[in-house]
Amino acid sequence: MSGHDAMPEARLAPRGRWSLIWLIPVVAAGIAGWLAWRTLSQRGPEITITFQTGDGLTAGQTKVRHKAVELGTVEGVRLTENLDHVVATLRMSRDAEPFLTDRARFWVVRPRVTAGNVSGLETLVSGAFIELDPGQPGGTVRRAFTGLDSPPGVRSGEPGRTVHITADRIGSLASGSPIFYRDITVGEVLGYDLPDDGRGPVTINAFVRAPYDRLINGGTHFWNASGVAVRVGAEGVRVELESLQAVLAGGIAFEDSVDGQHQPAPEDGRFRLYRSQEEARAAGYRQRVAALAYFDSAARGLAPGAPVEMLGIQIGTVTEVGLTEDLARGQRPRVRVRIEIQPERFMGPDAPPPKDVPEAARRLVAGGLRARLASASLLTGQQLVALDFNPAAPPAEPGFEGEVPVLPTAGGGLDDLTSSLTSIADKVNALPLDRLAADLGAALRAATGTMEEAQGVLRQANQGLAPAMAELPRTLARMNEALTRATALLGSAERGYGQDSAVRREAQRMLEQANDAARSIRLLADFLNRHPEALLRGRSGEAFR
Repeated sequence: MSGHDAMPEARLAPRGRWSLIWLIPVVAAGIAGWLAWRTLSQRGPEITITFQTGDGLTAGQTKVRHKAVELGTVEGVRLTENLDHVVATLRMSRDAEPFLTDRARFWVVRPRVTAGNVSGLETLVSGAFIELDPGQPGGTVRRAFTGLDSPPGVRSGEPGRTVHITADRIGSLASGSPIFYRDITVGEVLGYDLPDDGRGPVTINAFVRAPYDRLINGGTHFWNASGVAVRVGAEGVRVELESLQAVLAGGIAFEDSVDGQHQPAPEDGRFRLYRSQEEARAAGYRQRVAALAYFDSAARGLAPGAPVEMLGIQIGTVTEVGLTEDLARGQRPRVRVRIEIQPERFMGPDAPPPKDVPEAARRLVAGGLRARLASASLLTGQQLVALDFNPAAPPAEPGFEGEVPVLPTAGGGLDDLTSSLTSIADKVNALPLDRLAADLGAALRAATGTMEEAQGVLRQANQGLAPAMAELPRTLARMNEALTRATALLGSAERGYGQDSAVRREAQRMLEQANDAARSIRLLADFLNRHPEALLRGRSGEAFR
């Protein structure tokens, strides 16, 4: 082997050098570690929420949100042992941990269409999710929750005020029913609470949003504005409705007191729910003068709430209608009516309070003030109490039950009309109708006989006049012939003797006398046609007038 064919000499690299290719696994390991640390650092606690149904809940997909920020994910959904509810297991983020207290609320956001509003339409695209309302700050830590069946009416942190309204019945009111002020929606009903024993009024919890919450004060009055109200009274038929929304979903309306004075609101925020706007306004009158009236007539159609009017103007309301206890003492009972007169109705908010009610009642009664029952509507039979002044009324003094004056009463209303008709009917029944009918029959028979006799006399008169009437046409014909001849003679005389001869004058007089005779005969014929009885009774002086 020659020197030119010698093998190359191999050299070993130093052991301390490394290749750049090893950076790739190092970087991948670092990223994986960082992701693992980040995931573990952001991983929050695990909680459970119990729902009525699992509709819209999907493990690994359904998110938990608060103001559109994701705070957790549903990891599992299972049924309870008794199969009554669904338990969802959620993994929350560390950012949500401060909110997981006993004040937090959860509910599933789905499309909801109610009579009051439409919500959750965005879930038609994104799918259902769980909404978290953290509630007010504070509270104790909790990891098990009970989900709400429907979204709450008020979110935490929303400015406004919660009020509690008591009512005997809630009607069509429900959660979500709107609250109106001058037809503006300013809040909604949150729910209602019934006493544990089921008795007593129902408490309606409502929320009024800011800035309308400042309109609520001690003089605020709430009334039920649900549905359509149809009233038939003294003013006719009235149909009232707050709005179409109130007709469909129910509603509550409120306004300030009639005197306009902003009184401090009650500390517990409790108010009364009145049945109508009229009742709520009547409750705003501060001055009230009580009075009593006793009626002997029936008070059918008179009920508490009926108006008390003076000269057609409402000045108060009826508060109580009942019977006296005279029946227990063997006497006829009377109707006891208690009324409240509200001077602010006709004197304005500055009406002075009555300083001496007894003395004022004496003066009014001495001036002829009387209370009576009057008809408010003939269609429905409703009645009212009318206070009228009758100067011709006999002198009277008001009585008193304690400090409450008892007003004297006078008759009136449908009951007096019914009594009058009954009295007339009794008088008619007392008449001897049978004897009167017999006498009337005898008189009719006598009149019939007289008429028959008169008809006989007329028949005889007609028979006697028949020859004379038959001769009249021939007499008239002869008279016409004589007139014709007289006319011809007059023409001949005119031609023979001239215009102013004696013959002409005599002929003229004869013609006038013939005309008078013909006229008298015609009048006689006409008179006999009209009065044939004149042949028997003779001609009266009035016949030819």
